[in-house]
Amino acid sequence: MQTRDFLRIAVALLLTVVPITSRAVVEQQLRTAAAKQVNIDRGTDKQGKIVETRTKVMGSKGRLATIIQRPAGAKGRVPVTIFMHGFGGSKDGVFMSTIADSILSRGIAVVRFDFNGHGESEGKFEEMTVPNEIEDAKCIYKYVRQQPWTDTTRISLAGHSQGGVVAAMTAGELGDSLVAAVVLMAPAAVLRDDAIRGNTFGVMYDPLNPPAVIEIAGGRLRLGADYVRTAFRLPIYETAANYHGPACIIHGTGDRIVPYTYGLRFHQLWKGSEYDELPGFDHGFSQDIHRLANLTAEFLGNKIGRP
Repeated sequence: MQTRDFLRIAVALLLTVVPITSRAVVEQQLRTAAAKQVNIDRGTDKQGKIVETRTKVMGSKGRLATIIQRPAGAKGRVPVTIFMHGFGGSKDGVFMSTIADSILSRGIAVVRFDFNGHGESEGKFEEMTVPNEIEDAKCIYKYVRQQPWTDTTRISLAGHSQGGVVAAMTAGELGDSLVAAVVLMAPAAVLRDDAIRGNTFGVMYDPLNPPAVIEIAGGRLRLGADYVRTAFRLPIYETAANYHGPACIIHGTGDRIVPYTYGLRFHQLWKGSEYDELPGFDHGFSQDIHRLANLTAEFLGNKIGRP
C-alpha cells in the first residue's frame, strides 16, 4: 500500500493495542487481453514525448484499469516493467508514479494496473485473493507480451507489499525464460502467517472457519473468507523458488507491517539476488521514496535497460 489509503489504514492499525507481528499486511488460463486505448501526451524532454496510454485489460474478475508509459524517444521494441501495487492500494499516487518515472528514465516502459476490486478495476474487494491477483498479473503479462513495442526478451516484474508476493509467485509460475528480472519492495509474505494465526490487521477470527466477511481498518475494507482460505496454504516461497533469474529485494528494518526478515528470506531463496536493507525505513519507504526509486531503476537499468 502506498497511497493515502495506506496511510489511513496504517494509522488506524497502529492505534490498536496488538503485537507488532499481528499488524502485518495481508496484502484458469491466461485470458485474451482486449481494450480500447486512448493516448495521452504526458510531457516532453530533449528526446521527445513520453506517451501514456490508458486501457482496460481483461483479468480474473473483469476488466483491469491499466496505464502504459513508454520512455521518451523510444523507437522499436523496448524493455518493459510490470509494476504491481499492494493490498488496498492502486496504480496511481506518488509512490507508484515516482518509481515509474525513475524506471522510465532508464529507457524502460512501465505498465501499472489496478488489481481486481481495487482502484478503477472491476470486481469486488471482498472477492480478491492472492491467487486471483496472480491471474490478473498473468493477464497483464500476456497483454504486454503481445504488443508490437515490447521487447519480449526483456519483460520484468516489480511489486510492493502484497504486490511483491504476487510478482514473486508469478515469476515462479512463468519461469526464467519469460521473466527477465524481478524487484520486490517490502514483499508481504507474512500474509500467510497472519491467516494461520487468524489475525489480520489486528482483527481476530477462526482461521479454520473464517467469517464470510472480515471488516478491517475500521470497516473501510471488507476482506472475504476466500482470501483467508487461500492464504492459509499459499505456497509463496515454494512457488517463487522456481524462478532463477536476476532479482532485487528492498526492505526497511523499520517496517512494522511486514518485518524485514520476510524480504531477507527471498534473498536467501534466490541465490545471487541483490538485497538492499534500508535502516529504519518503514513499509511505505516514507523516509525517502526517491532512494527506493533509484535503487529499483538502477537494478532494472543494469539488467534490462538500454544496452
